[in-house]
Amino acid sequence: MRWNLRLTAANKGIWKASELQRSLAEQGLVISAGKMSGLWSGQPISLKLEDLDIICVVLGCEIGDLLIPEPDQVRRPGEETRQQAAAASGPAPATAVVPRRRDGRSLPPM
Repeated sequence: MRWNLRLTAANKGIWKASELQRSLAEQGLVISAGKMSGLWSGQPISLKLEDLDIICVVLGCEIGDLLIPEPDQVRRPGEETRQQAAAASGPAPATAVVPRRRDGRSLPPM
C-alpha cells in the first residue's frame, strides 16, 4: 500500500501539515507534531481506523484516495529466492546421483 495523504490534502487545498492538524483537531482528533510529521511526510506505521475515518471526513475523500494498493510490490514466500537462484546459476544442474545400499537401508548423512 502507498500512503497518499499529502496529494489528497493538496487536492483539497491543504498545503501544510499544520493546516491539516488544525482541521483534525476541530473534528476531535488531536495529533502530536511528531505523529503529524510522520503522517504528512512518510508512511504511517500504524493508524487507528477511527483516525482514518476522521481524516477522510476532514479531507472529504474516500479511503481509496489515501491508500493506494500496489499488488505488484507483494512478494510471495520463496519467490525471490527461486528467481535469484535461477538467474545466478543459469540452467538447472543435473540432479546428483545418490548411491543406495543394496540392503535397503539409507546411507549416513554427509
